[in-house]
Amino acid sequence: MPDNYATHKTPAVRTWIVAHPRFHLRFTPTGSSWPNLVERWFAELTNTQIRRGVHKSVQTLEKDIRDWIATWNTGPRPYAWAKTADEILERLAGYEQDS
Repeated sequence: MPDNYATHKTPAVRTWIVAHPRFHLRFTPTGSSWPNLVERWFAELTNTQIRRGVHKSVQTLEKDIRDWIATWNTGPRPYAWAKTADEILERLAGYEQDS
């Protein structure tokens, strides 16, 4: 998953960051597992609501998205991790040995 790292280094962004010292950029490593779950949630929103809907205005689209989120929140389903932390760490150790 690209994090648009290059966009964070533009002169406009650097100027804004300098002017707002309480904000700090943090970069998520490519391939981190939790962003994949966030992407999965947005994919579900896109596939079940946005692509299947007819949105004649931005306001209609926004209302449909908010309605979908409200419905989702009445019975959210957690995403299940496919591997344990130990399995993930074991696999990472294998990559480090190959380097």
